[in-house]
Amino acid sequence: MTIDFGILSTYPPTQCGLATFSDSLRRALVAGGNRVGVVSVVDSVDVDAPDAVAHQWVRSDPLGAPSAAAALREYDVAVIQHEYGILPGRDGMEVLDVARKVDAPIITVLHTVLTDPSRRQRAILEQLGRESVELVVMTDTGRLRLIDHYDVDPDRIKVIPHGSADIQAVPAGTTLPTDRPAILTWGLLGEGKGIEWAIEAMAQLADLDPRPCYYVVGQTHPRVLEQFGEQYRDDLIRRAADAGISDMVRFDARYLDNSELHQIVRQADVVLLPYDSLDQVTSGVLIEAVAAGKPVVSTGFPHARELLAGGAGLLVDRQDPIAIAGALRRVLTEPGLAGSMAAHARQIAPNLLWSAVADRYQELALGALRPTAFAESA
Repeated sequence: MTIDFGILSTYPPTQCGLATFSDSLRRALVAGGNRVGVVSVVDSVDVDAPDAVAHQWVRSDPLGAPSAAAALREYDVAVIQHEYGILPGRDGMEVLDVARKVDAPIITVLHTVLTDPSRRQRAILEQLGRESVELVVMTDTGRLRLIDHYDVDPDRIKVIPHGSADIQAVPAGTTLPTDRPAILTWGLLGEGKGIEWAIEAMAQLADLDPRPCYYVVGQTHPRVLEQFGEQYRDDLIRRAADAGISDMVRFDARYLDNSELHQIVRQADVVLLPYDSLDQVTSGVLIEAVAAGKPVVSTGFPHARELLAGGAGLLVDRQDPIAIAGALRRVLTEPGLAGSMAAHARQIAPNLLWSAVADRYQELALGALRPTAFAESA
């Protein structure tokens, strides 16, 4: 059965994780034979918006919410990508004005589940839960947080992982030199990524022969760039220079398309996620690293603890360069360890591909379209 999906989200050319997620999900749903249109949240109208964008919700437009709802009513199922601070209104509260006016079944995808939300944040999420046929989280940790901290119906919560492209099928590129072990972190740059701790860790690996090289790939987050410029990146460059390891740390400040990025990921020997956050329940970078079959060293944020428990990675304490260095040294020097971690990652990978993830969303939509679906969940 062909389903018409309407997705409410940011969307390329906007550069953020939500936009990338929605683009990938749309492509996978279309590949599965469905029709998909996007209601894109923007700062101003983009006259060159992609063909997939059926409507643009300008954040400053006082009539934006009812217009967005009218656009979503043209579809069989509405998929709302929810993230605080992305949708219009304080904490994105105008999403509720949309949800109340959409008569199609709503599937809400929660990209953040806070354990200590403000009163407004809690109210928004709980009301979305009442307006939605299904609430999608991407990890079991996210599901438990919803049940423990919010007044939502547990029967409406479904766990569907963040998807990944089939990176193992992508040819390795030639961007990274092949004569040195390559450690890779990628994604939009900003404080909280923990790169400073990774640089301190690299200084402790200077005795290895050949010396590994740490690649930090990705431009500064547009919102961070707008407020602070390249302050964080400049500080990181100074840290590497002060530690005498400028030759061991390389920055690529471009926003790469998927083709080039995936070629770089294929070249990496280890993926490092030194994030500061204790609350992150979803990481697209982590999913793509595992789907690529790469050994991972990560701080123990919730998604990493869950996904790497089977042996695909090593967990370290946050803001602990000694632990990070020790884990990287093990992966790079301990016989058989990197191969074992990669094998575990490859076992997990098939269920993380966007094609498998889109099938799960299609199943949810089919269930939501049954005449009694919303009545049963209400």
